[in-house]
Amino acid sequence: MTELLTDDTRQSDTETTDPSSLASWPARAGAFALDVVVGFGVFAALVLVAWSTPQREWLWWVTVLGAAAVLLAVAVNRMLLPALSGWTLGRALFGIAVVDRDGTKVGPWRLLARDAAHLIDTAALLLGWFWPLWDRRNRTVADMVARTEVRVVEPTPRHAKKTVVKVVSLGAAIAVAAATLGYLTVYRQDLRLAQTREQLAVQGPKLVTDMLSYQAATLHEDFERARGAVTDNYRPQLEEQQRAIEQAGAVDNDYWSPNAAVLTAGADRGTMLVLLQGQRGTPPDYRTITATVKVEFVRAAADQWKVDNLTVLASPNPAGGGG
Repeated sequence: MTELLTDDTRQSDTETTDPSSLASWPARAGAFALDVVVGFGVFAALVLVAWSTPQREWLWWVTVLGAAAVLLAVAVNRMLLPALSGWTLGRALFGIAVVDRDGTKVGPWRLLARDAAHLIDTAALLLGWFWPLWDRRNRTVADMVARTEVRVVEPTPRHAKKTVVKVVSLGAAIAVAAATLGYLTVYRQDLRLAQTREQLAVQGPKLVTDMLSYQAATLHEDFERARGAVTDNYRPQLEEQQRAIEQAGAVDNDYWSPNAAVLTAGADRGTMLVLLQGQRGTPPDYRTITATVKVEFVRAAADQWKVDNLTVLASPNPAGGGG
């Protein structure tokens, strides 16, 4: 690379070009930012939304196809448009163009090779991008490899500024739209599911223990409270269990939950595993019991849930007791 730069620089010393016709480094940087950085910013925004969206859903397809279209537009602007008109949007705004050493237009394949050679500019600790600051002909390493120059071209197209403003505004609108769609369809949904899991983690165990706990002295009030904690779907099954308890002769039954875990959480439904410990009877004639249940919940109101089904996974077993 050192030999390349030395030979190319030595050869350039023998060529005569008006220094004022060479594009300045700020103009080149500004044109590159408009031609590449803006496009890749929009591309990155679309890719991030696609990355966070379930694959093969409509938003995933929209963002993937949109990202491909943006990438294609950047490539057309960088390589095809200069070969046809001599300009890119960014260079047109700054009144500069990539040309051959003799001032003629450069073809698209050579422009592609020049952009590929920018990898050398980047790999050398970005040194190649700043090479125009001290090179006699204001060239990057990519220019030296592709044997091109960037020169001031007059006159600047009349509508260049308006076109660039429109393109940049369109890119910004696409990025904002992608971010908004991502929020509405992905992030907000994830936030809602996180809130659902939090609500179930707090309300679920208490609903179950309140439904299963009762006192012999206030049996009817406790049963009525339990029926209010379940859905219409599960209420007949609960009432049948309550009638069996009354016929057998009710005794105090207290449950609490030392541990629970949310298994699934949707917009309006969720399931939990609940570990129960309890005490049946009154001292000294009582026994402690444990059980594990799987409970299905349905959202009844904005922040309120009800038990829709309960399956005993491990039946209540004595864990010791007194009397």
